[in-house]
Amino acid sequence: MTQRFALMIDPADAAAERTDYADTFTMVDASAPALSVGELSTQRGDGVFESIGVVDKHAQEVLPHLERLAHSARLCDLPEPNREQWRQAIAAAEAACGAGESVIKLILSRGVEHGPTPTAWVTAAPASDFSAVRERGVRVVTLDRGYDLSAAERAPWLLLGAKTLSYAVNMAALREARRRGADDAIFLSSDGFVLEAPTASLILRFGDRFVTPAPTGGILHGTTQLSVYEYLSGRGFDVEYERIAASELSRADAAWLVSSVRLAVAVTAIDDVSVVADRELTQQLNAYLLSPRD
Repeated sequence: MTQRFALMIDPADAAAERTDYADTFTMVDASAPALSVGELSTQRGDGVFESIGVVDKHAQEVLPHLERLAHSARLCDLPEPNREQWRQAIAAAEAACGAGESVIKLILSRGVEHGPTPTAWVTAAPASDFSAVRERGVRVVTLDRGYDLSAAERAPWLLLGAKTLSYAVNMAALREARRRGADDAIFLSSDGFVLEAPTASLILRFGDRFVTPAPTGGILHGTTQLSVYEYLSGRGFDVEYERIAASELSRADAAWLVSSVRLAVAVTAIDDVSVVADRELTQQLNAYLLSPRD
């Protein structure tokens, strides 16, 4: 795939259940203007999204991504996405992808200000080449996210558990990490617990036990993290969700950031303290994550 693909979706025509939603899709030129200046996704970041990894024209983990899109929509008081309509849109984008790795993005916004319906679209594009970072790993720093672990429950309007288009804070965290000489960051709650990375889930290894922060307190339940746990449990490892104190980071035998497009990347240092990178397991994880999965 050498160019982008874009498909606008009409959610207003998705109320009735049917088998074919092709007439609700409009192909658009991905290099041309397609959104109104009154579109709230660009004015306010008022919407939700998902990024789906594609390997050799096969979109990975489609159902978990659609479930998370619906979860984010509920948290943001957006209409429930019609999953069959979106599944068919993903299939159209999938068909436009070529060999190798691509990424499909699903976007659902509140639409034009004072408009009658949400705006929805799907795009596909070649993925960035992450082969080098998968091999060498990443150095990370810990950053205070500014909320305690109970903030999501106490203040649901913060939308901490939704994958929203408001990514300015996440991008600012990555810039701060680079200013500190690192590649990425791990968010900590203000009361000292491990959360997630700005664009990835965190998995820690303690002996033969693998742990990730429990998907509460505003942590996204990562689709790739679920796939990694499926692989590890199939090999007989213990996989768990826990409340992890920041002090536990220094005890980990190994650590990974995992996400849909970058896949599994070993953490080689946390706050300038070296972490042993399990390169063999990292290669095995990525081989699994690059295999077809529904």
